[in-house]
Amino acid sequence: MQAPKDRFSSQSAAYRQFRPQYPPELYAFLLNQVQGRERAWDCGTGNGQVASQLAGHFAEVAATDISQKQLQQATPLPNVHYSLSRAEQTPFPDRHFNLITVAQALHWFDFVAFFAEVQRVARPGALLAVWGYGLLRIGPAIDALLDHFYMQVVGPYWDAERRHIDAAYTSIPFPFAEMEAPPPFAIRQQWHLAQVEGYLSTWSAVRNYQQEKGANPLPELVQQLSPLWGAQALREVRFPIFMRLARL
Repeated sequence: MQAPKDRFSSQSAAYRQFRPQYPPELYAFLLNQVQGRERAWDCGTGNGQVASQLAGHFAEVAATDISQKQLQQATPLPNVHYSLSRAEQTPFPDRHFNLITVAQALHWFDFVAFFAEVQRVARPGALLAVWGYGLLRIGPAIDALLDHFYMQVVGPYWDAERRHIDAAYTSIPFPFAEMEAPPPFAIRQQWHLAQVEGYLSTWSAVRNYQQEKGANPLPELVQQLSPLWGAQALREVRFPIFMRLARL
């Protein structure tokens, strides 16, 4: 089993501030599919965004991550237990969880080992839901600049795992009988340009670029975007969500 990659500890505060929030309809869909509300496990929880939403619907929520700095950004809740743990090897009992979620993290895992662990800790009939979101979309002219930045400027600095996001997780072997995915969800945010810049600063490719070149690629992009955006304008920023589901 390979050692896990941690690309987010160094920017955990920015990650909490700028990463987008999943829409309420995504959670409503998942909760409608779950058989039992005793325990949920949010794996790769980061700063606990998903775990905190599940807390209102389950007696207990386990939330694990490999980054202590990310976990320190999470909001404490009485029924959420945050712990430092690899996805592929956990301390949980067998047949323990009604719901297992992984949001924007599965591509970092050892798939074979993780899915074996899922099978071990899931109750019969438990729901596994893994999802992520693709490149932000705003409008044709702005999107063209973002695409060039994503593919050409920082493209060479993405980890190889990023290809699974580009493929909407269809490139990840899924060893379970797959349920039909819901109609596509999307994250929709009203953002100023500064918030877009903050979000882009959390990209691991931007961080890798800075470490190798000793320069920040974002100011040039922001300068290009600024006349298209408007100084004080709020614009809708849309992130398309993809999801894979299984009944275990």
